[in-house]
Amino acid sequence: MPATPALPFDRPRPIDPPPAYAELRRTSPVARVLTPEGAPAWLVTSYDAAVQVLTDARFGVTPPTGRDPGNETLFQDGEPHARLRRLVARAFTPRRIAALRPGIEAAAAELVAAMAAAGPPADLMADLAAPLSLSVIGDLLGVPAAARDRLRGFAEPALTEGTPEAWGAFAGYSAELVAAKRAELGDDPLSGLIAVHGADDGRLTDGELSAMAMTLAGSGHLSSANAICTAAILLLDSGRLAEYAAAPERAAAVTEEVLRRLSGTTGEVMPRWAAEDAEAGGVRIAAGDMVLVRLEAAHHDPDRFADPARLDPDRSPAEHIAFGRGPHHCLGAALARAELTAALRALAAGLPGLRLTVPAAEVPWVHGFVDSGPSRVPVAW
Repeated sequence: MPATPALPFDRPRPIDPPPAYAELRRTSPVARVLTPEGAPAWLVTSYDAAVQVLTDARFGVTPPTGRDPGNETLFQDGEPHARLRRLVARAFTPRRIAALRPGIEAAAAELVAAMAAAGPPADLMADLAAPLSLSVIGDLLGVPAAARDRLRGFAEPALTEGTPEAWGAFAGYSAELVAAKRAELGDDPLSGLIAVHGADDGRLTDGELSAMAMTLAGSGHLSSANAICTAAILLLDSGRLAEYAAAPERAAAVTEEVLRRLSGTTGEVMPRWAAEDAEAGGVRIAAGDMVLVRLEAAHHDPDRFADPARLDPDRSPAEHIAFGRGPHHCLGAALARAELTAALRALAAGLPGLRLTVPAAEVPWVHGFVDSGPSRVPVAW
């Protein structure tokens, strides 16, 4: 009997999926593997099986031993999770997200203009992606510009190192932020979360608010910065960045295709666990088993996406699952799209001759506790 494959799989370039995904998808789209820690799990590599697992309520985000009634995060299942989503959705309305967009676009344009004024070379991570994402998360949490370095000082160690001490310090900072905001509400989304109230759902507790602030900081800072840099690499590598300036009406289509290609490169969806015996892709999954959905593999499934390695904004239908699917679909999807589009559009308009100064395969990559991405992206123009 062949040995059980062990994760992580080798990949030739950081922006391309491991070749092993294609082989597994062809022979065993739901296959037994070992995690990097040596635990057994099921690896899902086909699009159809990925959608099935993500939308099936029998596959939850909490392990059988982790269903803690004291959990105050969104990383729950069933009614506790649904209640939190309903309350958060009341604060993160389309209107509120739309109101943030002009500020995001202005910040991106200002950062790119500063790059142009300083002249080449530059680093897209340090000069655009990181400061833009910090600006956006600062606006979300109502943190004044002068205090955002402190926010970064707590968030980045927790997200990159993942030590209990770093997470504890980050949690303490988030609780402090919520308490200060509760004492003086503003017009920022965090204030909206504090004020939100549902007739049947009540209000968010201080613990829930603190956990939400940490979630927003994590997804809104490091994950967004990694996505912006990876998207820029993909577009520069394929020569398609200019489309944001040459054909603004196509920006949304280009963004969606970039999202398909970068999903899984910087981070994958949370593991799922079978709450009961179930089936995925024709394979029986026993209650308690861990299931790892790989968006990167699903988005390279040729049965769903013709010539999947090609960056093609004209795909129809696109239907990527970059923000998940089902009950845990990302609540920040609209904001993430707005930030990514603003950054790429500003680069295309402000630096039309932008190019990587090293091959895409040689861009240095780091793997953090929560997310992965380029440590720097050297460019010139």
